[in-house]
Amino acid sequence: MFGPGSKFMRWRQPKKPDPEIGLENKLERLEHIKISLRLQINTERLQQALGKSDDLVIRHFCIGGHTDYAAALIYIDGMTNTAVTDEFILKAAMLDIRSHDLEDSVSSEQMHRRLQQFGLPVNEVDQADNLKKVVRSVLSGDTAMLIDYNDKALLLNTKGWEKRGVEEPRTESVVRGPRNGFTETLRINTAQIRLRIKDPDLIVKNMTVGKRSNTDVAVIYLDGVANEQIVQTVVKRIQAIDIDAAMESGYIEQFIEDNHWTPFPLIQNTERPDKATANILEGKIAIICDGSPFCLIAPAVFSQFYHSPEDYYERFLIGTLIRLIRVVSMGMALMLPSLYIAFSSFHPEMIPSRLVIAMAAGRSTVPFPSIVEAFLMEVTMEILREASVRLPGPIGPTIGIVGALVVGQAAVQAGIVSPIMVIVVALTTIGSFAAPSYSAAIALRMLRFPLMIAAALFGLYGIMLFLILIIIHLCSLKSFGVPYMAPIAPSRVNDMKDTAIRVPLHWMKKRPSIFRPRDPVRYGETNTTEGKANESTPGSDTGADASGHGERRNE
Repeated sequence: MFGPGSKFMRWRQPKKPDPEIGLENKLERLEHIKISLRLQINTERLQQALGKSDDLVIRHFCIGGHTDYAAALIYIDGMTNTAVTDEFILKAAMLDIRSHDLEDSVSSEQMHRRLQQFGLPVNEVDQADNLKKVVRSVLSGDTAMLIDYNDKALLLNTKGWEKRGVEEPRTESVVRGPRNGFTETLRINTAQIRLRIKDPDLIVKNMTVGKRSNTDVAVIYLDGVANEQIVQTVVKRIQAIDIDAAMESGYIEQFIEDNHWTPFPLIQNTERPDKATANILEGKIAIICDGSPFCLIAPAVFSQFYHSPEDYYERFLIGTLIRLIRVVSMGMALMLPSLYIAFSSFHPEMIPSRLVIAMAAGRSTVPFPSIVEAFLMEVTMEILREASVRLPGPIGPTIGIVGALVVGQAAVQAGIVSPIMVIVVALTTIGSFAAPSYSAAIALRMLRFPLMIAAALFGLYGIMLFLILIIIHLCSLKSFGVPYMAPIAPSRVNDMKDTAIRVPLHWMKKRPSIFRPRDPVRYGETNTTEGKANESTPGSDTGADASGHGERRNE
């Protein structure tokens, strides 16, 4: 019954994939199928290739009203601008072409050339000789025009699906600066960067990711500033992605990052075009994915995750103060519960006597040790935080605040936790909100729990040992060959002008050398000799070198 030849074992064995099934093989076959001279054969092949979908529109008509020039338009309903299709394609081909002299015998090839050159007032007109290019163009929102007795298809730019307008970023609040954010449309996002960098050296390299989704991805960098080896490494890693669909920029981030086993983000994401533009001007690379309002910035270092564009829009004293407040807040978010556990359990002699008496009075009715008390409150706060995010917009913040107050007050009155523990958890939660980057803040939230365990086992010694392990781990990380803790480790004194503090703008004449920019001078007289010296060379410690530092090490 359960032998090798039984029905049960045959059911357990996976079926062998059919080589004739799958989009990749289907598109490969379509690439070798040329456009036929007969219109009917072409339309039937396209219907078969697109699965005879109900949203596929095939509009047959005659060019100039002459039955000798039969043609057809193929497009996907809902992805094209119908006004452009009706006014500038159908009307131009059916009615306006009458003004031309069609009394003489005009071949199909000549008609094709007339339409492409001056017959269709459409901004982008391309042609294809195989079905693969036609199918991909139609699925991207373009319109294909096929003419009888012609083996070329005209691909017309008619993209016009519904899209969200430019709005203020929702995940990154703006205090001072532009209030427009990225959207889910690729070309709108690249145009917002173009508006800020009107430089012919700004390069936008288009690629496609996903065998089934065919998601458009744009790699943006400043030629002459960005390091060429880092650019090539980014492009190579994106081209190596082999997946069915890239639904969001997070898919691309996970495939191209250097280390998958770290809680710290090695690639920064942002919704703010001004932030992406500033990083491009520093020699970094921006990656924009169609369908996502988040732009990826690579390479990334640890210090930039607590920076905000407002730091540069305000005067340097204000920017430095706010930045220091963020650093202190991130330290509180990481270590405050563990410090409470260590002091209350192992080192009460280090606390002032009056505070010890107050803490002992508050904990007199608590039946749990401090580690259980801290874990209970921290897990409860994480649940409330996640619930407030998932609830509808107007209800979420209200439930979060009311839930925290009700749960905290009820827990204190029931004697489950002490009042000082509620204060510690509240300060920890508020400190985590001060981080400008969500991915950096959630890394600290993850490390908070093992740090609490280390404090419960060894006190302050456990905290110090765990912090040393975190620092060693941070120093071992690289982002596209750039040390993650630069410019602190390795030390770059000139680049420390923009880390925990921010010096005046006129002191930052050079771009950060840790990214090895080809043009190191930000403003002032350009020193070409120094620029060449700062270019990355194979074997350097901060460039994407050929020795493997710039490549992923996850194989």
